[in-house]
Amino acid sequence: MPRPILTTERLVLRPFVLADAPAVQRLAGDREIAANTLLIPHPYPEGAAEEWIKGHDEQSPNQIFAISLRGVGEAMGAIGLHVERKHERAEIGYWLGVPYWGHGYTTEAARAVVGYAFAEGGINRVFAYHFSRNPASGRVLLKLGMQPEGTMRQHIVKWGERVDVDFYGIIREDWEKSR
Repeated sequence: MPRPILTTERLVLRPFVLADAPAVQRLAGDREIAANTLLIPHPYPEGAAEEWIKGHDEQSPNQIFAISLRGVGEAMGAIGLHVERKHERAEIGYWLGVPYWGHGYTTEAARAVVGYAFAEGGINRVFAYHFSRNPASGRVLLKLGMQPEGTMRQHIVKWGERVDVDFYGIIREDWEKSR
């Protein structure tokens, strides 16, 4: 997929640049972010944001977007698609800095990314999972029209704790009907 810039009413979703590293370092360093994501550690190591941004592969089919407010530009979170072309599917994942919670930004960003996956990416199915202890993430997925597909008990180990995860999915046909 090409590396697009997606815009919504309030947001710009764009590729990360090294100038985003300080904001990512600060926001991803919050324990609440790490507690509800699979791969973000806590404490967040110094320099990890720069390394993460440098690791974005332009040749990869995966898409990772910085979430920023229109007219502001500073990254306030991340949203991405892990694409599996062979199966015409993509997993969506996201995190948003704590100061930005409760304003509908994640739903707005996710709606744009899912729409892009179906319209431009040749994807037939988008799916996601979230830690069951984080129902706010499930509400985002439901607002996208995703269907709950089940809970996998003790599927993940995070900080020595076995964590249940809830799975959701939507296929292109259902997305198009909901529009």
